Amino acid sequence: MTDELTHIPDTATPDPANPGTEAARDSEAAATGIGCHAPAGEMRAAAEKAGNGALLEQYAKDYPMGPHDRPQSMCPAFGSLRVGLRMKRTATILSGSACCVYGLTFTSHFYGARRTVGYVPFNSESLVSGKLYEDIRDAVHEMADPEHYDAVVVTNLCVPTASGVPLQMLPKVIDGVRIIGIDVPGFGVPTHAEAKDILAGAMLKVAREEAEAGPVMAPKQGRSEKPMVALVGEMFPADPVGLGAMLAPLGLAAGPVVPTREWREQYAALDSVVVAGLHPFYTAVYREFTRAGRPIVGSGPVGTDGTASWLERIGKAAGVKADAIAQAQNMFLPAIRGAFDKAPVNGRITLTGYEGSELLVARLLVESGADVLYVGTACPKTEWSAEDREWLESRGVEVRFRASLEDDCAAVEFFKPDLAIGTTPVVQKAKELAIPGLYFTNLISARPLFGPAGAGSLAQVVNGAMGNKARFDRMSAFFEGVGSGDTAGVWEEKPKAAGKVALAQKEVIEAPTAVDAKVEDRQVGKKAADKSPVDKKADGHRPRVFKKEGVN
Repeated sequence: MTDELTHIPDTATPDPANPGTEAARDSEAAATGIGCHAPAGEMRAAAEKAGNGALLEQYAKDYPMGPHDRPQSMCPAFGSLRVGLRMKRTATILSGSACCVYGLTFTSHFYGARRTVGYVPFNSESLVSGKLYEDIRDAVHEMADPEHYDAVVVTNLCVPTASGVPLQMLPKVIDGVRIIGIDVPGFGVPTHAEAKDILAGAMLKVAREEAEAGPVMAPKQGRSEKPMVALVGEMFPADPVGLGAMLAPLGLAAGPVVPTREWREQYAALDSVVVAGLHPFYTAVYREFTRAGRPIVGSGPVGTDGTASWLERIGKAAGVKADAIAQAQNMFLPAIRGAFDKAPVNGRITLTGYEGSELLVARLLVESGADVLYVGTACPKTEWSAEDREWLESRGVEVRFRASLEDDCAAVEFFKPDLAIGTTPVVQKAKELAIPGLYFTNLISARPLFGPAGAGSLAQVVNGAMGNKARFDRMSAFFEGVGSGDTAGVWEEKPKAAGKVALAQKEVIEAPTAVDAKVEDRQVGKKAADKSPVDKKADGHRPRVFKKEGVN
């Protein structure tokens, strides 16, 4: 394998009898003028007219939109691309605008996936004539080599989805190689996390149907002697090992991690007795496990409360006796408490991200001693996140699903935390306010979270960042008066905008914040105690109130 971008030759000849041709011609009017720059509503209308209405309807159920109609992070297709590129013996082909394909392959290589990515180019003529479908069909026939691949994944990006390029018409299998066609449009899939679910769910569906039809390949290491627990969600490499150690006293073993790294691992995952839904946004994946008759246990063993609850619920779902569950709890809970005692976190924190593990991290920080004020996640509220949400809210933490960038930045401005953990623009906003910030994806989520290993994993980096507050204050004082934005710099007189520009700036300055005015006073330390006489809850944690109309 190389790290090059492969352009598959355009050699197909249009065939009026081909099923893709008619579908594409029907979409000609819808496709005309539709590009990446088009409003999401126009793209969605074009896709519905081109025959993709049912697909978008299912996506709307699985991945409900938030206050914004497009992803505010990276292109969602990066998530499905990442899943495919991490699997052995899996080929990947993208169908989309060249600029999108370039950006996706650049990002995938940046994150270390040195794998070939196939690309089927198109122009307006091939898009509306049906020739693009024919080119894709020829490409999968060319790539489907059983000596090298178990599966070929073809992904439609925004424009082919809006134009109705019918990947469902591709052969399901070619010479034993499975052909998996998915649509991942930015106007129908809110986050890259949920795009992971689209491909992982599509693959698991095929694997389930194969297992139901007859014998399938066993895992390379053979079947486990103990009943297994499938683990759903990308995680730190050491976490599955730690989870296995925690399951051992229950007489269980850690099964494959879904999304898997190899096709045959999916059969083993389906063979598990219980599914640990560590990340809550894998809606399509959980649907396939449910169809296979496997019970799903949400959340994970984070902190003392989370670990005690998780061990109990996993044990009960697997039919483990109560005394064995109690024994496992007694083995691990003291070690977790000890890790928290050795590595406390003292400070006020806001936490935001788009990975789907934000609530788990927040629980760890709260049990470490941090005063977590706000948790915003770009992912949706699901039944599998209920336990984490209820636990956090019972301790006064404001939890917001489908949080927008504007919400997250407004939370930093409103709460003025000692540390802001979040996405790049949120961290940038915090640093502009002289508040230390940490990038969630690289510095927080890339650490063990579960069991004793997770209990003390965050203290060093979090406390170290909060310890830099004095440095930010010095920098802020040094650059005091140099302006910001279009007035940045040293001027004899402050620059003045004229005409409509000045009026626009005035409107921006006088406009309400992104939290949209319905922000009620909350207790923040002793100074605010008299301003908002809200009764404290029985456990001593004070309620937070940080609300916006129309947002969960």
